[in-house]
Amino acid sequence: MAKEKLISFCGLICSDCGAFIATQNDDNEKRKKVAEEWTREYHVEIKPEAINCDGCTSESARVFNYCHVCEIRACGREKKVKNCAYCLDYPCQKLNKFFEMAPAARTNLEEIKKSL
Repeated sequence: MAKEKLISFCGLICSDCGAFIATQNDDNEKRKKVAEEWTREYHVEIKPEAINCDGCTSESARVFNYCHVCEIRACGREKKVKNCAYCLDYPCQKLNKFFEMAPAARTNLEEIKKSL
């Protein structure tokens, strides 16, 4: 049986994310690889010990550092929605700006919205 996808507030697929996978499997080698990859990709040093995440929609304190300052996550949590597709204000200005960088996230949320 296929495992259900865990979709973040913004539409990214948490369950496909290296940080999420490394955390769920408690895999330090994967943490190291993700930290190296993200350091190159985002031009900021990310240490392997920062790679701990249970998904941005979880109630867990284990979320990636950026999740603590993410406006989209803060809004979704405040509105108590499963993800932004469930929000009455979807799509909002914050999301539209984010979608410019992550068009696949829009596609994911649009698919969810259609099924509601």
